[in-house]
Amino acid sequence: MHLIYLVYKRFSDTFQATVLLLAPVGLMVGSDLLHLPWGINLLIGWAGIIVVLTNVFRRTSVPTQQKRLRRLSQGVFALQQFLIGFAALAVCLIVLISLRGIQSVILYSLYSAGVLFLLFWSGITLVYVSSVQLGIRYRVVGLLCGWIIGVNIVVLLKIIEICSKEIHDEFELEEYGNVAALTQDCATVYPILLVHGVFFRDMKYLNYWGRIPKFLKQAGARIEYGEQESAASIEVCGEQLAQRIKAITEKYQCEKVNIIAHSKGGLDSRYAISQCGAAPYVASLTTINTPHNGCIFANYLLKNAPKSWVKQLGRSYNRLFRKMGDQHPDFLGAVNALTDESCAALNPDMPDQSGVFYHSVMSYVNRASSGRFPLNVTYPLVKHFDGQTDGLVSVTSAQRWENYTVIKPPANRGISHADMIDLNRENIKGFDVRLFYKELVMHLKEIGF
Repeated sequence: MHLIYLVYKRFSDTFQATVLLLAPVGLMVGSDLLHLPWGINLLIGWAGIIVVLTNVFRRTSVPTQQKRLRRLSQGVFALQQFLIGFAALAVCLIVLISLRGIQSVILYSLYSAGVLFLLFWSGITLVYVSSVQLGIRYRVVGLLCGWIIGVNIVVLLKIIEICSKEIHDEFELEEYGNVAALTQDCATVYPILLVHGVFFRDMKYLNYWGRIPKFLKQAGARIEYGEQESAASIEVCGEQLAQRIKAITEKYQCEKVNIIAHSKGGLDSRYAISQCGAAPYVASLTTINTPHNGCIFANYLLKNAPKSWVKQLGRSYNRLFRKMGDQHPDFLGAVNALTDESCAALNPDMPDQSGVFYHSVMSYVNRASSGRFPLNVTYPLVKHFDGQTDGLVSVTSAQRWENYTVIKPPANRGISHADMIDLNRENIKGFDVRLFYKELVMHLKEIGF
């Protein structure tokens, strides 16, 4: 009996949903046997459809505060009931046809088609709108293969699998975040300044750092952003950052800030600390995948790309990002700053400052397919010139101080340059970037910063 109870608890939602799907058919058959008007049958059928859909939209499998996860859970549940209902109603109709003939079950067929149609399209719409991990690939595959009988079921099962895992992973992390919020794990002495890399801006509705800032804030961190130019020389961006650092200390009435900088942002931050007077206001600098020794492939591109093409690209970029908020965008200045020659010349002018805690972090990938576009395209070129790489920056270029962390790729996937800032909002098996940043910030808190 205990085993039966456990099975029921595990599949109770499925049992209840199947009963809701089949009950109207039973009522319709009963009314038919009693020779009640067809209008009664029609009313029972549509009432059944409303009950089924109400059950789907009111039900969510996880007690989450995130509306997106609730919608995704509803969508997955609807698709699961579509598959169960398709099988159950098909069997039911086959039995009815064998007992009463095909003409007498036309109404039941219409009911079944209506339920399945609404279940599928409500479910797939909710999943397509709500899922992050489904990605473009499976959305396109779903649209293309949805009309191929047999293949569409396989694709649908894969979509359900991906979304179910997303719900499970996000709910677990939400529970973990709730505990961190109570304990204030990331409440550091000094606020955290996140400094973006090249060719991006700090924008309100498209956060460069993905889901990381929200997760850290929930755990007690005070988060600010660099707001330097998206593309300019290290000297220009460094001066802007120095001003920003002083503004943050005034805002919070604190002595210093903790800087976490990605890619070129690490070079901008080093210049601000060593050359722009920001050293007294910086407690720590953590660089993430920063090309401290530059990129050899950047030299190659500048020397071999057509000069006219490079200049036109620079003009177009500067024109666009000036409209987006940059005061003095300089595409060519930013690209030149990333060459190995420029970094070699500038490094002596950016010595480490006493009183600042330095830490460098680097990740890498094992194959081109590990990174999404465009890193899967750049990976072979960068690897050819720079060796082991994250798709843009080499491991040797990112290594700067004794406090140095290399993130080993889980399985064969690897962690790309974009993964380290959660650019694609992708859940990677074996590595959660939000938890990684939480550990970074917790370490700063432990050492008194």
